[in-house]
Amino acid sequence: MEQPPDRPDPGTEPGRPVVGRRAVLAIGLTGISGAALAGCATGSDRGAGAVKASTAGAQPTPGAATTSPTSPARATTSSASTATTKGPPRIALTPGPDITHGPRTGDQVALTFHGQGPESMARDILAACASAEAEVTVFAVGTWLQQYPHVGRAVVAAGHELGNHTWSHQQMKQLSRSQAVDEAERGARALKAAVGTAGWWFRPSGTQHSTPTIRAAAAAAGYHRCVSYDVDPEDFLDPGAHAVRTRTLAAVRPGSVVSLHFGHQGTVDALPGILAGLHAKGLRPSTLSTLLQEP
Repeated sequence: MEQPPDRPDPGTEPGRPVVGRRAVLAIGLTGISGAALAGCATGSDRGAGAVKASTAGAQPTPGAATTSPTSPARATTSSASTATTKGPPRIALTPGPDITHGPRTGDQVALTFHGQGPESMARDILAACASAEAEVTVFAVGTWLQQYPHVGRAVVAAGHELGNHTWSHQQMKQLSRSQAVDEAERGARALKAAVGTAGWWFRPSGTQHSTPTIRAAAAAAGYHRCVSYDVDPEDFLDPGAHAVRTRTLAAVRPGSVVSLHFGHQGTVDALPGILAGLHAKGLRPSTLSTLLQEP
């Protein structure tokens, strides 16, 4: 069933600025089938191949990250960078307001995708990222990831990261505390089942900003922070590739966290232009964890 989009809510709490880098692996997606998945669709909403789930990603489970912040993370390499992520950013280990952007003084931005929709579009997005040597963060919906865990493994194998975008993409501001906890916890289990780890980022569905109930649910699932964004081209409304590209490039700044969606052809078509435009602006797409990692 299609769900309403993640839209800004007047009067909700804005997030606090945070912290700054990039890289990528070229990816082979021949192991991904062409089967269609239940999509984000208009009005919907938020990081593998043959890689084993136990080694597919270096994102530790949220609980493990808290007790072992220096545990080694997955190394990613590209022609542009051979740096190794050094575990979760410090900000991922402490509670606080929503993360809406990273440091404004660097040259990095985080392209984040709400993970849902046809597999063919996911493949096209990952291919565009590989071609541009760009890393991204995908916030996967649990039901989507449970049915197609190979897509999650492809994301991680390509040098990107996965985050939790709830189990079934409900309007979280309308849920009771127990329902919200269930959405966060089941989403975390879906990530762990697919790639061996629940990661350390949570993005609520149906709202740009979290609430105390949502933050409590995220914490119950092991996540210290909720992730928002500061650039929203509203690609889920299918305004067309030109609008998605121009809106994104007009609003993006160093440190921006951009909200984009799998499952929308306009986003697929706009992405190469977005990546080229970021390069022209001297901005480098990185995973959220890399963007927020302290120097």
